[in-house]
Amino acid sequence: MVNCHCQQCRKTSGHHVAATSARRDKVEVTGEVTWYHASESARRGFCAVCGSSLFWDGPGENLSIHAGTLDGETGLKTVGHIYCADMGDYYALSDDLPKAEGRDPKLTTMVNNDL
Repeated sequence: MVNCHCQQCRKTSGHHVAATSARRDKVEVTGEVTWYHASESARRGFCAVCGSSLFWDGPGENLSIHAGTLDGETGLKTVGHIYCADMGDYYALSDDLPKAEGRDPKLTTMVNNDL
C-alpha cells in the first residue's frame, strides 16, 4: 500500500489516500461505479450508491484501489509515500518508510495480484 499526498488525492479524500494496486484484469467489481475523468490520462471511480472514492485509474495495467474501501482483513502493509512535496501542512510523516517528493515508479508499479 502506498500513501499519496498529492493535492488531488487530498481534495478527493479529505486527507491523503492510502491505496494498493492490482492488474485491471484481476479486479472484480460487484457494484456500480461512476467514473470522473480527472485529466486526459486518469479517471477516478466512485460508488454510484454512496459516493465513496474507490479507484484511481491511470496509465499502465494497474488499477489503484483505495485501501479503506476493502472489507475485512486485508493483510496490506504500507510500503511508502508519494507526492510528499504536496502534503498538507497540518500533519507530519513520522515513519521510516520511503518518501518520494513526487511520483515514484518503484512504489506505484508494485502489484498485489492476491486482490
